[in-house]
Amino acid sequence: MTHAFLSSVARRLRHAARRSRFISAVIASSTDAGIPALSPRRRAPRANAWLLVGAALAGAASLPLAAEARGRTAHPSVNVSTVLPQSVMTGLQRAHVPLSSISVVVEKVGDRTPIIALNAAKPMMPASTMKLVTTYAGLSILGPDYRWRTSAYADGTLDANGVLHGNLYIQGTGDPKLVPEELIDLVEKIHKAGIRGLDGALVLDKRYFDPSTRDLPAFDDDVTAPYNVGPDPLLYAFKSLSFTLTPSPDGTVAIDVLPALAQLQIDNQMRAVNGPCRGEAASVSPTVTPTPNGTVVASFAGDYSVRCGPRTVNVAVLDHSAFFAGGFLALWQQTGGTFNGTTREGAVPVGAKLVATHQGPLLADIVRDINKFSNNTMARNLFLSIGAAEEKPPATPAKSARAIEAFLRRDSIEMQYLSLDNGSGLSRDEHLTALSLADLLQRANASPVAQVFVQSLPIAGVDGTMRNRLTNQGAGGNAQIKTGTLRDVRAIAGYVASADGNSYVVVSFINDPHSEAARAAHDALLEWVYQGPTAGFSRVSAPAAEPASATPRGKPRKNPRRHDAH
Repeated sequence: MTHAFLSSVARRLRHAARRSRFISAVIASSTDAGIPALSPRRRAPRANAWLLVGAALAGAASLPLAAEARGRTAHPSVNVSTVLPQSVMTGLQRAHVPLSSISVVVEKVGDRTPIIALNAAKPMMPASTMKLVTTYAGLSILGPDYRWRTSAYADGTLDANGVLHGNLYIQGTGDPKLVPEELIDLVEKIHKAGIRGLDGALVLDKRYFDPSTRDLPAFDDDVTAPYNVGPDPLLYAFKSLSFTLTPSPDGTVAIDVLPALAQLQIDNQMRAVNGPCRGEAASVSPTVTPTPNGTVVASFAGDYSVRCGPRTVNVAVLDHSAFFAGGFLALWQQTGGTFNGTTREGAVPVGAKLVATHQGPLLADIVRDINKFSNNTMARNLFLSIGAAEEKPPATPAKSARAIEAFLRRDSIEMQYLSLDNGSGLSRDEHLTALSLADLLQRANASPVAQVFVQSLPIAGVDGTMRNRLTNQGAGGNAQIKTGTLRDVRAIAGYVASADGNSYVVVSFINDPHSEAARAAHDALLEWVYQGPTAGFSRVSAPAAEPASATPRGKPRKNPRRHDAH
């Protein structure tokens, strides 16, 4: 990958970011043919713009393909006393993380003999690196060109004025990225079919996912956090409102919101003040309250410093059905439609007429969004979609887990200790080993979906969740790494193109109360791999690997901190 190529990527990112503030802000907040990662080079110019999810490598030139054959070479038995580079040891010691809390696997792409294998067969919480399992399985089972469909049906009669005297049904199949720019296509197609007004009910058909997948408790009890939004067949705009506050010297604060909801009202009592941008003058926390008449009021009050400049706050609100209905009706009315009925859930009846269908983005683009910005909600919708496709709807987590496990067996990927909960990694019940994830990365890199899969990973120092890491080191621009973050968990997994001309698979999990302070150890590991493991390193003794049956560390606290985000 050349300097010129990455510069063109940065230009496209800046242009795309200007086009869609909402998509980039909310997708990022809802977080966290074979290719051997990146071709080695010295530095990668950073993209300075707020990154639009999925834009980074869309339409980019193909990365070099891996030369290794698809045939699988089994891992040697790994029950290893090994050593870690001194720089990694230093990072762990400074963070007060014992070696028993970290698992590491480093392998050359195409060579299954580990260069490092420490606690490699120990089940660990992977946080959002579990998305690699979901996205690779999704690409392989559904195909990179898979698209979700959202369809409109009608019954009743249509009069000469285009008013439907009957019900309009919207049937969802779990499109992970049904945002305003996408839903407007369905609205306009309904208008083109001759329907201008609705004199019946707006009925939402959500049978594609089992009811048990709805209204799940928030992972960390913060129901307003976008990263906690659960899956839904009619997921709209990640069920989150994006408020942008802009203070003015005249003492007013303008508040814009995306997406529009038909029932939303804003009560703006904010005042712009002078003074430093800190404390209460820097904080913004809207209160969103449903009212008996069906409206939803977002209230803002207090002082906001002019020095803070524009600021965007993303808040998850309402239930999925109310949010979708409000978003659909807002677009309906903005395009000249009228509505005099009610909204409810229900099934499309036999005999209803298909009016319009919207096809969502390609799965290849969805996977890029999921992995670049660690979007939990999109990953959970994909996870359930796999189960629905393989075992027929309605989807359940159990169906999806069975479908993915069956695929992994067919693909000869050993995941003896894999435990799937929701497919996003936002769970204390999902586990796997570093060795098994390295196995998956090796197979994915030699698979028919390798190019799409590898290009979906964040590039160190350039984009996604790795954009601010390793920016001034050799690994910057030369590592494509999925990150994972929970309270007491830090994880990295992906590919590094090293200065020695080889490419390597790197996986590491830290499950420890001090894991937050150990990011430097992971960065040191990636930089060491970039410099070339074959050059050797200072040997520091490490304890024997813990038994594979060891219980993963970490239990959820009642009130975890907000960085349990992805």
